[in-house]
Amino acid sequence: MDWICDSGFNLPMPTSYRHRRNYNAPGHAHSLTFSCYRQFPFLRSELTCSWLAESIDAARTTQRFLLWAYVFMPEHVHAVVYPTESDYDIAEIRKAIKGPIGRRAIQHIEANSPEWLDQITRQRGGRTERLFWKSGGGYDRNITAPRTLLATIDYIHLNPVRRGLVERAEDWRWSSAASTLYGKERPLQVDPIPADWLE
Repeated sequence: MDWICDSGFNLPMPTSYRHRRNYNAPGHAHSLTFSCYRQFPFLRSELTCSWLAESIDAARTTQRFLLWAYVFMPEHVHAVVYPTESDYDIAEIRKAIKGPIGRRAIQHIEANSPEWLDQITRQRGGRTERLFWKSGGGYDRNITAPRTLLATIDYIHLNPVRRGLVERAEDWRWSSAASTLYGKERPLQVDPIPADWLE
């Protein structure tokens, strides 16, 4: 199933995050992290990354948020978003991002790689579920200070470097690092960060 991963591909388990309460506070940015089911490297595929980029683009229109930074790692995603409405629900933003690609990927597996179905299927009560994403909302941290924002963006951009996937953050295709540092075009473009968040 080469659209998901190459045979023999093995990754260390990323740090797990405990569930936390959402805080929908006007004027806050949010650092989001969510992971693929069972840490499968679904996002090693250009196809799934392109689907995720489309999902984020659509969600930022319907859910009214700005995308300030992101990186797609093989088995998890980091994104920094800024809701533009005072009345918002960060859980709905996450759902709008994750839902469409999850459904699309599972349909693709069903049609093209049925041998993978057992690995993404679980029983929950009397219900059978197929999962692309790990259950739960993932990790969500509110950001209120420019220093924290910039440190967070640096941290997420350096994920591929720490993993040894590239030597420079801007070389990772599915990241906003090249856009942020050099204004280069990427498949998913970020929104400008207002000056008062960069002081």
